[in-house]
Amino acid sequence: MRDTILNYSVLFVEDDMQVREKVSSRLKRHFKNVYVASDGEEGWSLYLQHKPNILFLDIDLPKLSGIELLKRVRESDYSTKAVMLTAHSDLDFLLSTNQLKLTKYIVKPLSREVLNSTIEMLVKEMTNFKIISLKNLALKSGYQWNFENSELSKEGNIIHLTSNERKLLECFVKNINITLSFDDIIILVWNSFDADKRDTLKTLVKTLRNKLPEGTIENVFGVGYRMDY
Repeated sequence: MRDTILNYSVLFVEDDMQVREKVSSRLKRHFKNVYVASDGEEGWSLYLQHKPNILFLDIDLPKLSGIELLKRVRESDYSTKAVMLTAHSDLDFLLSTNQLKLTKYIVKPLSREVLNSTIEMLVKEMTNFKIISLKNLALKSGYQWNFENSELSKEGNIIHLTSNERKLLECFVKNINITLSFDDIIILVWNSFDADKRDTLKTLVKTLRNKLPEGTIENVFGVGYRMDY
């Protein structure tokens, strides 16, 4: 098992305190950000706030079960990896949750070896494959981008964008995790290159940032901008 701290975020939801402390401690050895919740509602709140890359969910949670929590996530997000911790080993039960696109089922009790192999598998998948919903892209804090309608919304409420703000956001959502140069963005937004547009671009980025969750658009010093997912 690698010792490097990986730049991924994990949400772990487990109501058993001993299991929660043991597993979260091990996850923190491998991932930069680990968020922990003790019930499904708290887990849902943390998901909306942080938009983690990976979910570790106990199936039997207070207030909102692991399955119901994942159903909420899957309404708009099929890219976040999900691992379900369950006491169920019945095949019919496992097949019934297939539509939730689980990366892995782990039948309790959870061993160190199984946890380590699961982490390795997750990292390999996330390194080699990128899955983005063809209809919606879930952003932080309950924001979503709809590819079909080119609309930005928060919890179902449409956020007004100017024509150029929409074009700029489309540039970013179509190039997730890719740094776009200032000149490339100018061409994509205005359909031609004009060096005088650089100051206009900075103003446009500023107004768009005000309509998005904090930290959505990052400045890459001296190069351009990027949107991390």
